[in-house]
Amino acid sequence: MATTSDRQSPAPHGAGSHDLIRVHGARVNNLKDISVEIPKRQLTVFTGVSGSGKSSLVFGTIAAESQRLINETYSAFVQGFMPTLARPEVDVLEGLTTAIIVDQERMGADPRSTVGTATDANAMLRILFSRLGQPHIGPPGAFAFNVPSVRASGAITVERGAATRTVKETFTRTGGMCPRCEGRGSVSDIDLTQLYDDSKSIAEGAFTIPGWKSDSWWTVRIYAESGFLDPNKPIRKFTKKEMQDFLYREPTKVKVEGVNLTYEGLIPKIQKSFLSKDKEAMQPHIRAFVERAVTFNVCPECGGTRLSEAARSSKINGINIADACAMQISDLAQWIRDLDEPSVAPLLATLGRTLDSFVEIGLGYLSLDRPSGTLSGGEAQRTKMIRHLGSSLTDVTYVFDEPTIGLHPHDIQRMNGLLRRLRDKGNTVLVVEHKPETIAIADHVVDLGPGAGTAGGAVCFEGTVDGLRASGTLTGRHLGDRTALKKTVRTPTGTLEIRGAKTHNLRDVDVDIPLGALVVVTGVAGSGKSSLVHGSIPDGAGVVSVDQGAIRGSRRSNPATYTGLLDPIRKAFAKVNGVKPALFSSNSEGACPNCNGAGVVYTDLAMMAGVATVCEVCEGKRFLASVLEYHLGGRDISEVLAMSVTEAEEFFGAGEARTPAAHAILGRLAAVGLGYLSLGQPLTTLSGGERQRLKLATHMAEKGGVYVLDEPTAGLHLADVEHLLGLLDQLVDAGKSVIVIEHHQAVMAHADWIIDLGPGAGHDGGRVIFEGTPADLVAARSTLTGEHLAAYVGA
Repeated sequence: MATTSDRQSPAPHGAGSHDLIRVHGARVNNLKDISVEIPKRQLTVFTGVSGSGKSSLVFGTIAAESQRLINETYSAFVQGFMPTLARPEVDVLEGLTTAIIVDQERMGADPRSTVGTATDANAMLRILFSRLGQPHIGPPGAFAFNVPSVRASGAITVERGAATRTVKETFTRTGGMCPRCEGRGSVSDIDLTQLYDDSKSIAEGAFTIPGWKSDSWWTVRIYAESGFLDPNKPIRKFTKKEMQDFLYREPTKVKVEGVNLTYEGLIPKIQKSFLSKDKEAMQPHIRAFVERAVTFNVCPECGGTRLSEAARSSKINGINIADACAMQISDLAQWIRDLDEPSVAPLLATLGRTLDSFVEIGLGYLSLDRPSGTLSGGEAQRTKMIRHLGSSLTDVTYVFDEPTIGLHPHDIQRMNGLLRRLRDKGNTVLVVEHKPETIAIADHVVDLGPGAGTAGGAVCFEGTVDGLRASGTLTGRHLGDRTALKKTVRTPTGTLEIRGAKTHNLRDVDVDIPLGALVVVTGVAGSGKSSLVHGSIPDGAGVVSVDQGAIRGSRRSNPATYTGLLDPIRKAFAKVNGVKPALFSSNSEGACPNCNGAGVVYTDLAMMAGVATVCEVCEGKRFLASVLEYHLGGRDISEVLAMSVTEAEEFFGAGEARTPAAHAILGRLAAVGLGYLSLGQPLTTLSGGERQRLKLATHMAEKGGVYVLDEPTAGLHLADVEHLLGLLDQLVDAGKSVIVIEHHQAVMAHADWIIDLGPGAGHDGGRVIFEGTPADLVAARSTLTGEHLAAYVGA
């Protein structure tokens, strides 16, 4: 007898109501108590001018709280090893899911960090060679260029119960590090002629190092009065022992005029005081000194491979690990597929998938030995995406910061496909973006603004892309903007010749770059643009280069310190008040002793987020109360640092506070569109686009006839691109030559001359495939760039 069961669907429960990420009362950085509702399992794009609060909402609020909540699920012991995160300033955050952040932060520029080490591909290759390589030389560590070989022997004391006995032990570890360059691939030489004039004695002021004056207590006096050297003898007449002590002596305690000091040889002292610091954080004259004094050459022992001779001797089918890492990744993927070794089949399959992900995401032209510090922001971001592409996780929130940076319009289509694929697997995708091609594929748009800095931080629009176009917001109005092709182009005043360029993938390229014009170098990612412009322009051409390197700054660094603006301001205060300039530095004599000039007091709470409380003594002003009694134009130093660039430009332009040196720097900051920044705002709170423009403003002061800009539109809103084009025109009209590496069609359309590289990336690129005006490129449509530019201008 058949029975039927009434299979009713289960009663609805509360889970179905959690289809939104709700943010209420967000106040991180410049956000003004905003509330938004973001649909889950959809692609949401956040738009707005640079500095409007997009990153503060997406990264500083939603992603930060998600990560903090996940970290709290681990034990206190494990949390002690993890980054500590404070709860964002927000009233309510509901519906959060696990956030995976793919930000624009450049990958670590450590000399031993490469594309392979950053993506685990090297770790798998090392295992492969330790299992299959002939001759067998040891475990995976024997193929690692960051593991030195170690041998030790000696006696150890073993305690067992009441008895102790001495046992002789020998320890060996085989590493793959080249002993000469210590796994860096290059050796540095210091040009001694840039450090001192050997015809003079120390007493006569032989040192030519910035800041080392002949009466300098901590530097010159210690050499003169250490007792190791004769301060009145010209350096070239030093004995062999004196020269050894002068240049290389290990740190030694000495007494100078009754004070205990440490004497150290000149070379290690220079390495510690200059070479261990980030070059971008240095003042311009010190950066110039370091570039003059230090030369880097390929290591003669390992040929730049970073690996020891033993690691290079072990091979699979005639290929050693250095050869494998030097291959283009698309070729390496094919080599891995051709290996038929059942004993390591799971390893080959996983490694093959990782390498195929590189190709799929458009990075097949890289090699695993490429230093990660040389990757552009876009390449670094896509490299971080690799581990997420094949993931089976669903209901995850993926957070991207301008994923199209560094991408040719042709590559943007591929990136859009990847974003859609992540969404279609059931994930929530949040994207901070300026490019109209990516905004167009959004399911939901949140537009922030209306301005930047204090003028931003509000939600101007929420809804669909069509709704944004009709909304009348700044983004909506500019979404359909198209820069027209130039009707007349400038006549060059000369040419910069490049002959036989072979850097990286360039194929013996000869090209003449017009001077006195706006030249745009374009081509797909990896076609050789940076190699041509940064690697092949001859020295002595008077080039000022503004690359994409990140500005690293502590929370004490701000626009005033980075641009050198604080120096003339301090001197102006000191002159009017008849005191020392050092009083007006929050890192020096004028600093509040309670918070050491930070304005806040930090309390470390171990595995929990540290707490920053406003200093009770200076009330966050960072200076001694006595210093704040000194005024310039009716303002004290803390009030000046709280001014915006626009306000300060007016303040230092006329009246008692008139300071031409400060006014000139402020004018450059305003010219690059940073008029809203306050002078004392910590660099750590600036967006990527703001940092790049700050760097551009600083370099604009340098003497040079040729300006090289690497993707200046990175992080710029559609409305700001127009402003940038005006700035580039100003530079050219002032007699400069401007060479721009760029993918943005608006900059291409505005150029006087275009040099297009390609046709593909890696060994499929490296050739000049077009030279001429933008109108000729559109008319010919012979390259990918030409096709996309023609579509952009509607030709």
